[in-house]
Amino acid sequence: MAWSRLIRFVDDNGKETFGEPCIDKYDQLNELLEKGELYAVEYAGQDPTTATQQGAKVHVKELKDILKPSEVPIVKCIGLNYIKHRGRKEASPFPSVFIKPSACVAGFKEDIPIPKIAQDGTVDYEGELAVVIGKTGKDITKENALDHVLGYLASNDVSARAWQRDPAKAGGVPQWCFSKGFDNDLLLQTFVNGEERQNSTTGDLLFGVKEIVSFVSQGTTLQAGTIILTGTPLVSPWA
Repeated sequence: MAWSRLIRFVDDNGKETFGEPCIDKYDQLNELLEKGELYAVEYAGQDPTTATQQGAKVHVKELKDILKPSEVPIVKCIGLNYIKHRGRKEASPFPSVFIKPSACVAGFKEDIPIPKIAQDGTVDYEGELAVVIGKTGKDITKENALDHVLGYLASNDVSARAWQRDPAKAGGVPQWCFSKGFDNDLLLQTFVNGEERQNSTTGDLLFGVKEIVSFVSQGTTLQAGTIILTGTPLVSPWA
């Protein structure tokens, strides 16, 4: 991986491509874009996992989603992975894993449709650190785990808590895949309508990125493009 930040964008000629934004550490992409002052070093590649530097510096006209649902084979998620979130629950020796289909992936600022069966007031937000896999692998060791990581994203893991926990709907055990899979030392903060709801750091993670990538690849192929949600910190309405 040759870049520090990767964006997908449309240039002044209407070409959609990848690139590394020409920004300082604290610059905001959207602010520069609105001013017409955002530039990027263009990259070649069909998707983020194959993006390689091409060299030309071009003007960014429009930002696009870095990943499209068609480029995400599956979303793998880790439950109760923040120590404070677990509370008094005994820590598991292994990560708790559940999955979400790629059809539930929504882009930045896209609407998240809530199905009629989940419109009961228990749909929940969860700000999480997401890991994007860049190289396919199986039975990956912890020592080699980061070689398979393309990069990181901020994500929102949306859950319908009633369908996850209510015994009348979910049975006697949590129903992760249905409730979370309807279609369509980093600081981690979640804001809802401008109000801060979550504020934690990845230093509170029970299992780190190396452990998670290694574990979810045991006995199964971890495909490039896979997104791994690493768990949500303490404080969300129903978590």
